[in-house]
Amino acid sequence: MADRYDQLDDRLIRFITGQRVFFVATATPESRINLSPKGMDSLRIVDPRRIAWLNLTGSGNETAAHLQSDPRMTLMFCSFDRTPLILRVYGRARAIHRRDPEWREAIGRFPTLPGARQVLDLSIDLVQTSCGQAVPLYDFRAERQQQRVWLEKLGEDGLHDYWAEANTRSLDGIETGIVDRNFDDAQRLRRQAGGGP
Repeated sequence: MADRYDQLDDRLIRFITGQRVFFVATATPESRINLSPKGMDSLRIVDPRRIAWLNLTGSGNETAAHLQSDPRMTLMFCSFDRTPLILRVYGRARAIHRRDPEWREAIGRFPTLPGARQVLDLSIDLVQTSCGQAVPLYDFRAERQQQRVWLEKLGEDGLHDYWAEANTRSLDGIETGIVDRNFDDAQRLRRQAGGGP
């Protein structure tokens, strides 16, 4: 049976902080629904009605695109150990980009991880738990290192080039907002200096 709450309590906060993976879902009224797994040390509970998570560079940038026109977001946490539980957190979120005045405070909640592109800030309006008894048992072995190695090799200039190539639009062609004036200026100066496109 599902139970509903209007905020996180201590038990649910302990559950969330013990998870190694969580899932994020967003959509606009016209777009495809995006559902992404997230890991690493990338989530913080700000207070019982607010969660922030660090969006690292990947092959797409659907979440940031969707939030510009529809701020709805669902986070799902799922137990894979002996005590089954599924926890869904519903609310409205916004993307904080590097150019935004809140960036320094928002990014300060997280360890330094290469490829940080946005902090997603979720205001909670509903929390729901369900049994999770059909979810299989899995053991955590380790965090993968491939993404970190790839992003460190890219460096800051390579990261911005990758964003321009792969992260500026969603699957449905929605602008993600990742490329800002500072980025455009840096690209222009590189071109003027003969550094390519």
